[in-house]
Amino acid sequence: MEFIKKANQSATSQSEKTRRIVQDLLKRIEQGGESAVKELAQKFDNWDQDIILSNEKKARLIDLVPSGVKADIRFAHEQIYTFACAQRESIVEFEKEAYPGVRLGQRLIPMDVAGCYVPGGRFAHACSAIMSVATAKAAGVPFVIACSPPRGDSIAPAVAYAMDLAGADIIMEVGGVQAIAAMAFGLFTGKPANILVGPGNAYVAEAKAILAGTGRCTIDVFAGPTESAVIADETADPLTVAIDLVSQAEHGYDSPVWLITDSRELGEKVLEIIPGLISDLPEPEVAASSWEMYGEIMLCRDREEMCAVNDDYAAEHVQVMAAGINWWAEHLKCYGSLFLGEGSCVSHGDKCSGTNHILPTNKAGKYSGGLNVHKFLKIYTYQEISREANAVFSAVASRLSRVEGMEGHARSCDWRLKKFFPDKTWDFEVYDHTLDRK
Repeated sequence: MEFIKKANQSATSQSEKTRRIVQDLLKRIEQGGESAVKELAQKFDNWDQDIILSNEKKARLIDLVPSGVKADIRFAHEQIYTFACAQRESIVEFEKEAYPGVRLGQRLIPMDVAGCYVPGGRFAHACSAIMSVATAKAAGVPFVIACSPPRGDSIAPAVAYAMDLAGADIIMEVGGVQAIAAMAFGLFTGKPANILVGPGNAYVAEAKAILAGTGRCTIDVFAGPTESAVIADETADPLTVAIDLVSQAEHGYDSPVWLITDSRELGEKVLEIIPGLISDLPEPEVAASSWEMYGEIMLCRDREEMCAVNDDYAAEHVQVMAAGINWWAEHLKCYGSLFLGEGSCVSHGDKCSGTNHILPTNKAGKYSGGLNVHKFLKIYTYQEISREANAVFSAVASRLSRVEGMEGHARSCDWRLKKFFPDKTWDFEVYDHTLDRK
């Protein structure tokens, strides 16, 4: 592989400094409770109003949202919620007799409480509110808390409308580490979240990771800066490729965008076009930083090598503008979400196509998909073994327990054999498991 353009540095979502800061903040909030959250909200967001959004204020915010914007948000909600419901229907409870006298089954139980973080900052992420809250509701979560940083006197009206439409039970006007901690600790609601989901800055991502690591809750994905890759061959339109790369570079100063191609002509043309597209943006410095510091154009020998490079990078978003779309769909293995053909762009998935835009980054696509209904479900199993079936299962489990050197396990099965079959003689031979270590 040859680099037509190589990144100056690698983006990362974590640092020791960030972790230390977040650990200190979480400790402060755990000890200080709601008063600590309010102090941090005042410090970081200049916020001294109520944390819980009242019904009266929510109604006022919703009234501020233009009817056309409401219609678009409703359309996006319908697509996202419908897809999430289809995901829910794709996995079912079942029960079967796996062996005479042995009943096995699977139950699907939603989380009790979900905490959904919706970022603020430069953008009003109304669609992100739908992605998390609506998906939780489609899974059947009975209580959903949604948080977003206030902007001035409130959270963004469109975000409030999206949260309400998606079914949030409680909306909190708070952001950052203090929002994540408030949801995890059950502050202001009395309901600690079983799962925390949603994108955010490095501090939010770190807070989620730390809390998940302590066993207090689970999270959706370990999220870093947004990243996007385009796979394109000689059939692709260079302008379309360049526009789509720039569209994703505007996420943040450290949002990598990558072009993987087997056409030198295409790669060089895209490299030529991008600076002009960036300079035409309302805030060009953000995309310019991402492209200059983290953007790459990789020239490969053939489509097999393009696949290998893609699967190594495992980008959050992968667009394919190349001949043989079905071939790519079958052979690409590592990504957050896949966009096939020139008609599909990341913006569709980010806003309204129906798939979720909360996706793995930092190569996590090698082992995990993005946020989906299944993340909000606890998949439990159960079993019932009859007295008669114990003649087989207790005997086998007893022998295997001794193979592993677990005498206590074996005796639990031995007892059932003696109790259920008192007239039968059983051979409880002790297996010398130390032989397996030689």
